[in-house]
Amino acid sequence: MNDAEELNKLADLHARGVLSDDEFAKAKARVLGGQTPPGYGSAAGPNMGAVNGLRRSRMDRWIGGVCGGIARATGLDSWVWRLIFTVLFLAFGSGVFLYILLWIFVPEE
Repeated sequence: MNDAEELNKLADLHARGVLSDDEFAKAKARVLGGQTPPGYGSAAGPNMGAVNGLRRSRMDRWIGGVCGGIARATGLDSWVWRLIFTVLFLAFGSGVFLYILLWIFVPEE
């Protein structure tokens, strides 16, 4: 795939709302020669891609897809995240609150 085709695909994703303005600028800079746009230097941190890429899963879900989405972003299995939320619920009661907040604020893929 050449650069023009890849830029067209990126523009299409941006127009459909799949990519935010920042994600589009970063991907476009990467295609056009590896230039990093302002604000995306090493100060942004190595894990910002994982945080920005966090989406609720449509396929790996029991309730809202939060654990499946976190599993994809972190590389751990989704059952591990389900266990973590269950332990947080049983120990402190905060697992349900945290899960509901993530369900509300994390967009679906």
